[in-house]
Amino acid sequence: MRANRLSLVLLFAMMAFAAAPTVRQALAEDAAKPADPGLSDVLTDLLHGVEGENGTSGPDKRVPFGREEVQLSFAPLVKQTAPAVVNVYASQTAKVTSPFDGDPFFEEFFGRAQPRAQSSLGSGVLVDPSGVVVTNFHVIKDADEVKVATADGREFTSKVMLKDETLDLAVLKINSDKPFPVIAIGDSDALEVGDLVLAIGNPFGVGQTTTSGIVSALARSHIGVSDSGYFIQTDAAINPGNSGGALINMGGQLVGINTAIYSRSGGSIGIGFAIPANMVRAFADAAKAGLDFFERPYIGAEFEAVTPQIAESLGMEKPTGALVSSVEEAGPAAKAGLKPGDVVLQLNGTTVEGIEALDYRMATLSIGTKATFAILSKGQQATMEIALERAPEGAKASEVTLHGRSPFSGANVAELSPRLAQRLGLRTDLKGVTVVDINRDSPAADFGFQPGDIVREVNGTTVDTAATLAQLAQQDTRWWRFTVERGGQILRQVLRY
Repeated sequence: MRANRLSLVLLFAMMAFAAAPTVRQALAEDAAKPADPGLSDVLTDLLHGVEGENGTSGPDKRVPFGREEVQLSFAPLVKQTAPAVVNVYASQTAKVTSPFDGDPFFEEFFGRAQPRAQSSLGSGVLVDPSGVVVTNFHVIKDADEVKVATADGREFTSKVMLKDETLDLAVLKINSDKPFPVIAIGDSDALEVGDLVLAIGNPFGVGQTTTSGIVSALARSHIGVSDSGYFIQTDAAINPGNSGGALINMGGQLVGINTAIYSRSGGSIGIGFAIPANMVRAFADAAKAGLDFFERPYIGAEFEAVTPQIAESLGMEKPTGALVSSVEEAGPAAKAGLKPGDVVLQLNGTTVEGIEALDYRMATLSIGTKATFAILSKGQQATMEIALERAPEGAKASEVTLHGRSPFSGANVAELSPRLAQRLGLRTDLKGVTVVDINRDSPAADFGFQPGDIVREVNGTTVDTAATLAQLAQQDTRWWRFTVERGGQILRQVLRY
């Protein structure tokens, strides 16, 4: 048996040796012929992005496809984009209290409590050669000074051009005699789940770092980062310090600003979130236009989520779209025929999955244009054009700073208008007197008042104007009873001050 097997092995070996010259000659002839582009070559070009405007073609390195490629590298892409990613350093002076403050005897021995400097570290992206930097709001929140360090080691003191806590975005400005490198802002709506992306930033302050991954999901909401509910999810490693950094596609374009991670340990576990580039572009344009806050188009309507119960009652197959809850009289939506109870299904041909998607897509549109809404009204589908206007200023009442021995002292208040409500991230149909701003070292700040709080009642008197609240704040009393509306909730407080 063994002899038979050995004979077969020797026979096949002799046949292979005899055929070897013929095979080598055929391979040589094939190599001499001009090869047609195969699937691997096409995919290599697509991954490399050589056809795009922001392609990263290079003779030495490229993104490979296939085992034959021995130099797997994103290096050309990183060299093109990394110089436009900067480090952002924000510092503030924290107020420190001491139990001995105000006592001359103890202050003589222990001294007064000295203010303490606090700092935070994040990342940013240069999006304009003049020195416009986009970062996260939470990176520079309450900062007294913000500095920007570029990839080539230069450091600049920056000016805050625009910031918005509800979007968690901020725009900074730095100046130089020479233009800065930039990353072109791409179309984040063109992203698909599975697309390759790179995240560039400064995690943990160790220095500029690049990580790779894919787009894990789109239109993520309710992640607790900001009021905005439309995020790109990626598994590219994002860690503390990456906030404000760049999420780029394989064409070298900015498709998102890295903002947050989901983590139980403080480090990356492959669930990161980025603000879409289309929102970033609209926000940066508002900053460059010199606006004092990010204005969203106003149509005079408010929306709420479509629940399964509502969808069933309206004869819808599934809960989708945004339900119209109220419409302002004489507003653009009312003039177009939109009514409470209608459901917005599409905006400019793009499906509206929910109110978060509608808010996001509305915010990226330009004021002064028109948008096409596809709606479901009384069981019938229809389309209508609605003008996108600037939110009305209302009576344009000036802000009033509250004084006196009261918990409200140090707060700036004003009567709500649609434009002011938009500036504070409130529903544009709300009425009343709201807190616009607060002095950091004031009783109002110590008692926890926040911008956007609506004061409804003080010591049994209804607050309907800013002048009324200013008068009530001057009362000579040590007992205070007041009602405040915050985020749709009614808060009642009684205290002695």
